[in-house]
Amino acid sequence: METESSFDYSQKEPRKGGVLESASKRVRMIFSVMASPNRIDILRILNTKGPLTYSELKALAGFKSKKESGKFAYHLRKLLRQLLVALNKAERRYTITNLGKLVLSLARQIEERSIIESGKMYVRTSRHTVEEFNSHKIIQSLVREASLPLEQAQKITEEVENKIYKFQTSYLTSSLIRETVNSVLIEHGHEEYRNKLARVGMPPSDIQEMLTNDDTTRDGAAGVVARTAGSVFSEYLIFNTLPKDIADMHLAGEIHIGSAGSWGLLPDTLFLDLAELEGLDLKGRFPSASRIASLKSADDMLTALPVLIPLLACEAAAEVVLDGVVPALAKVKDAELSASFARALIASSASGPGPVTTIAVPEADAKQMNALLDGYRRYVDATPVPKIGLALAALKKESADHATAAVRAGGIISVGASRSTAGIRRQSGKGSAALALQALSINLPRLAYESNKDETYFRAKLALAIKPSLAAMSMRKKSVLESARRGLLPAFSAATESLQRATSGIIINLTGARESVYSILGHDEANGGAEIMQKVLKTAVEVAAAEGKKLGEDSCSISMVADVSGTRFATLDSDKYGKVSLLQSQNATSYSQGMTLNGKELLSDRKALVECSGIDRVLNGGFAAQVDITDLAAGEAKGAIEAATELPFFHPRARLAVCATCGRKYRAQADKCEHCKSPHRL
Repeated sequence: METESSFDYSQKEPRKGGVLESASKRVRMIFSVMASPNRIDILRILNTKGPLTYSELKALAGFKSKKESGKFAYHLRKLLRQLLVALNKAERRYTITNLGKLVLSLARQIEERSIIESGKMYVRTSRHTVEEFNSHKIIQSLVREASLPLEQAQKITEEVENKIYKFQTSYLTSSLIRETVNSVLIEHGHEEYRNKLARVGMPPSDIQEMLTNDDTTRDGAAGVVARTAGSVFSEYLIFNTLPKDIADMHLAGEIHIGSAGSWGLLPDTLFLDLAELEGLDLKGRFPSASRIASLKSADDMLTALPVLIPLLACEAAAEVVLDGVVPALAKVKDAELSASFARALIASSASGPGPVTTIAVPEADAKQMNALLDGYRRYVDATPVPKIGLALAALKKESADHATAAVRAGGIISVGASRSTAGIRRQSGKGSAALALQALSINLPRLAYESNKDETYFRAKLALAIKPSLAAMSMRKKSVLESARRGLLPAFSAATESLQRATSGIIINLTGARESVYSILGHDEANGGAEIMQKVLKTAVEVAAAEGKKLGEDSCSISMVADVSGTRFATLDSDKYGKVSLLQSQNATSYSQGMTLNGKELLSDRKALVECSGIDRVLNGGFAAQVDITDLAAGEAKGAIEAATELPFFHPRARLAVCATCGRKYRAQADKCEHCKSPHRL
């Protein structure tokens, strides 16, 4: 068994010739220490992995045999005597001192400068080091990353090396070398290998613009980092992960891949029942997050929400729906429920970009419902842009006033059981939790325009578009579930016992159905438009179910919900075909997604409710029915919301502006903030 050698490491500096001579000798001694690569290695190891015991440091430094013990002790003694390394006697561990860090930094600078001054080609690497140019690393990358045959890799490298030595540049970078390799690969027609080797990232100009843009920096440094990461993963998805036909369909505007930055990592919507949560222990994941015991009481639930909501918000791209919250609060007195619920929601608010968290509210007596809505209203009043919403299973007349007030204040309220605020249905299954993948939309107006007003041909083209879309979503599902198994969804996996109690469903979204049927195919309401719409949607549902079975997927459905594809498709198609050809009105800038019902019209005409209900019954993935009460007074808004309760699901909405200066909400119609008079809005 090895033991540490005992040495007297405390020495007093002799005083010969005064302070200058003493300092000069000290510098010479330190430079003598730096002369040994072994001692520099020991400093590097302690700098990155210390503090370490004697045995640990000896092994990491490469002195593994007993014969080398004396050599290691000699080097360590030199470092200790010059105070570059210190020993914590209580813990028997060695650490690098501040002086040691300074010497290590100097050694690194000398090493880099020596390469530069030698006249050789050198590379500034992505690992923040300077290394001598080595063509063998290009060969290794071509073989390892691009799977290029060795002989071919050697020929490509030889050509790249010849180009590099002709560069009139003061230094090389790893990205410049990679660009040169890719250009040679393209010249030789090796596009497939080039795509594997291509670097993903952002141009410096885009980063600079992001850092100076108020909109992108509004969420602070975390928001900038999140957007940058999203851009990198988005490029990686489109050019390196998706099958080429799917990527081409997305780039051409035939389909839209939403949430591209997290498409292969996160599901879009999570459904989780907290009533079945038997504690949450993330173990080694998120060690700063508190463990949560079983939620047996109202206090447990109110304490857990501020921990759970930010955790789960990191694990979905669009929305997290939580069941089981309200039943746990049943024993709280109505007089206390409003304030305690508001405090829990305010404490749960997380800064930065992220999905909406929706708390499902089952049918309850009027007093409890009103207390919850009033508490939610307090949270909305305190938050410029709320990211927490309520999904009411039903809305009774006794609570209509309270719900209307919350919506008019900018709250996110929806009415309808087992759905997200966006209208996504919770897929049925045995599990107590569910993952929904819906971020792929099909451009129906594009298909309709290319069908020469032939409804049968249009439905055939729709069926053909659904097949590759489902294949892409099936591939995505495998990727997301694999991410969960690797630990990228720790909170959801822990809550569902490693996904054993969770189901997953694939949903294809349809964009611009109304423009397709009524404007392009020409079937107005008096000419069987509603029947054609039903026929188109039924075709989509049937094709999705049949193709899903071929892929081995149990749940493949169709939805019409809102995402950014409506605006993107309208912009691309307007440039290609002309705005008047595709949009229902000349002033429109986006295709329809779901249905938006005018609140004032609902007070006198219920025909839209019938059409909306008919579409909702057909679509098995979800349907977004929005009721716009923006321009209505409180009484009219309440009447419109009460009228909409005939629908199986709807989302009342009041458009508000948020001041970019003071952060307060005001009427969207106003030109300036009604509080601070600033013209700048979010």
